[in-house]
Amino acid sequence: MTTQMLKTPEVDVAYDVHGPLPTADGRPPLVMIGQPMDASGFGALASHLAERTVVTYDPRGLGRSTRKDGRVDHVPRIQAADVHAVIEALGAGPVEMFASSGGAVTALALVAAYPDDVTTLVAHEPPLIPVLPDAQAAERARAGVRDAYEDKGSGAGMAAFIVMTSWQGEFTDDYFAQPAPDPAVFGMPTDDDGSRDDPLLSDRSWAVSSYRPDVDALAAAPTRVVIAVGEESLDTFTGRTSVATAELLGQQATVFPSHHGGFLGGESGYAGQPEAFARKLREVLDAAS
Repeated sequence: MTTQMLKTPEVDVAYDVHGPLPTADGRPPLVMIGQPMDASGFGALASHLAERTVVTYDPRGLGRSTRKDGRVDHVPRIQAADVHAVIEALGAGPVEMFASSGGAVTALALVAAYPDDVTTLVAHEPPLIPVLPDAQAAERARAGVRDAYEDKGSGAGMAAFIVMTSWQGEFTDDYFAQPAPDPAVFGMPTDDDGSRDDPLLSDRSWAVSSYRPDVDALAAAPTRVVIAVGEESLDTFTGRTSVATAELLGQQATVFPSHHGGFLGGESGYAGQPEAFARKLREVLDAAS
């Protein structure tokens, strides 16, 4: 693995190249992106795709990528421009891409804005509120997570986030009638450390979950776009957004093993099935070859 730093006036973007360039197998590099997760979350998945040259990166303002633009928000079109710059720096032509969660939102913005960058995109569980039939209620649920975080800190915020993202089906009155969850039940700290800058729990990433895909631009792009969903996620928030996004693009969501973090290894604390996940990803990517 080699680590590179792409320096621009607005950000220094760190990215890692696992394997040779040009690639040993003649395939495009496989770029993996997440949000707010950085490159470190893709170690297990990359290890099960050792035959590929894999590129991972830290999004602007996260991990090793240092912002110089004076902003703290996370905006898909800005993140997409960063990924475009990394792809250009690789000098290997269009890439294949696996993108998860907020990274999948960035990837959809990338394909819309830079249609020649990606040959095949596997967008895994993009959390896109506007595509939901209960979008207004989902926005209210999202605000509840932010409010819990602002009022009582990260433990309370993460407990609220877990309850929101594990809720089955639409956000009904029953959801909002629940008492505030106890962080201790989830093994979270009950003390407030005073920080309020978490990109997952604050409103700094609301531009990600509020993003509306440009369906016309995606349809016009030469990129093969595959919307993926975890088999354990289907009726949860990100499962429902995945199914709805796929329908918006005129397809059915492709089912992958495990859950929202199905590609993660045991070191993450939220282990999925990375070996089975890698097999499915290889199958989907090979279908386009």
